[in-house]
Amino acid sequence: MNERIRVVNACKNFGSLKALNNVSMSVTAGETVVIIGPSGSGKSTLLRSVNRLETLTSGDIWIDDDHVTNRNAQIRRIREGVGMVFQNFNLFPHLSVLQNITISPMRVKGISKSVAVAKAMELLERVGLSEKRDALPEQLSGGQKQRVAIARSLAMEPKVMLFDEPTSALDPEMVKEVLDVMRDLAKGGMTMMVVTHEMGFARATADRVIFMDQGEIIEEGEPERVFSSAKSERTRKFLNHIL
Repeated sequence: MNERIRVVNACKNFGSLKALNNVSMSVTAGETVVIIGPSGSGKSTLLRSVNRLETLTSGDIWIDDDHVTNRNAQIRRIREGVGMVFQNFNLFPHLSVLQNITISPMRVKGISKSVAVAKAMELLERVGLSEKRDALPEQLSGGQKQRVAIARSLAMEPKVMLFDEPTSALDPEMVKEVLDVMRDLAKGGMTMMVVTHEMGFARATADRVIFMDQGEIIEEGEPERVFSSAKSERTRKFLNHIL
């Protein structure tokens, strides 16, 4: 079993609040793991810790052989292999769609402009936005911006993709177009950790669902089992409330 992401005894305190309380989990190569749970349960903190956007109070995280939580880790190099898509799109407003996608491969990886543009156009075709190559972000809908953000992450050819509630800032009619792109990534074997409130996506696309509450993993398993016959009363209560 090829563990691509490994989290061991992760703890994160914000003052007296235990955002993560001794969390251990892993994601194997090509697996899509969806993390669900109420607001404030530690889902986003766990996800952000994988990319060391949050620094653990204690515990360890590895991505492949890279010890992310080691203080001497080459975190910039590690992040080159980790795509992250946030609630907000974080596109450069003064750059076109094409420039937003090509800037990092050219500056960080030293890829030539012609190669970067060719790759960007391939990705825009993949997310259904090739006709928007010259548009500025302000000319796009929320769903289109998020699809550009995904393409931008993919342009760095990551081995892992992290999604932190990527549809929560979108109007309901725009959610499907973003989830469809994510489903295609999952089918293509991308290793993914997804924090989301989209239970239909979790049920249909995840290889494994993790339910968190109060900084702890309460339950995990195959989606159909978790959704239809959760072992934990807390999980059942949460699902009954939102489904």
